[in-house]
Amino acid sequence: MARIVRCGLIQAHNVLDASHTLPQIKKAMIEKHTKFIEKAAQKKVQILCLQELFYGPYFCAEQNARWYELAEPVPDGPTTKLMRKLAARHHMTLVVPVYEQPMPGVYFNTAAVIDADGSYLGKYRKHHIPHCHPGFWEKFYFTPGDLGYPVFQTKHARVGVYICYDRHFPEGARILGLNGAEIVFNPSATVAGLSEYLWELEQPAHAVANGYFVGAINRVGEEKPWSIGEFYGKSYFCDPRGKIVAQASRDKDELVTADLDLDMIAKVRQTWQFFRDRRPETYSPLTLQSASSAAAD
Repeated sequence: MARIVRCGLIQAHNVLDASHTLPQIKKAMIEKHTKFIEKAAQKKVQILCLQELFYGPYFCAEQNARWYELAEPVPDGPTTKLMRKLAARHHMTLVVPVYEQPMPGVYFNTAAVIDADGSYLGKYRKHHIPHCHPGFWEKFYFTPGDLGYPVFQTKHARVGVYICYDRHFPEGARILGLNGAEIVFNPSATVAGLSEYLWELEQPAHAVANGYFVGAINRVGEEKPWSIGEFYGKSYFCDPRGKIVAQASRDKDELVTADLDLDMIAKVRQTWQFFRDRRPETYSPLTLQSASSAAAD
């Protein structure tokens, strides 16, 4: 019997701008996503991923300590606890990106993975942290991830997570494949311009190179007062051959769903034997600061 898993991605506008209080902003976005989760349940989605930092705007557009107050513990914070209840109620595995504070003064860009019975399986912390103009001041807010590249055995599939800027780095994407990921979700906050042409290039390439499915999520709209650009949506699923099999619009709140045939993974890997033909003994320069260091050795 084929292993078909129905998966979903939520892309959404931010509800309230930065002039509102943080509790108001957070409450409005959580209520919005709760409705989307209910909609996904009606469509019988089995694994659902939310967008990066889903319960607020992309606040990294400025450097302001005010936003530290949005952070909370994982899994003992209120958002993870709520999502565990929703996962159990709807029998749905959830990937929930949040702003994590494990201890005072330490913050991570994190995704909690919750199984369909409401059990907390673990978390991924974003490794690659950009800090560049205009409006991506993430090193002000996030410590680089320190939990490696875990893969979570959910009820329906083996799930990995890569967050936004991580997608520009093939090394972690390969490790997720070697760790057994069947579906890799990449929740993002990406604006039109420099990286838009890469949106439908890099992640299908990861899918092909590693023989797994990818679910890529991007929020939508322009967020004030920063107006760093338009978050262009276009969330999608692609298969292990790199083909985009379902995609959302550019500018609308949307739930995109796809039925993923996990048996395709073995078929593709039996054709493209990339894992067999790897040469890890030749890759030591990857762990050095520069190629010139390797040459000097």
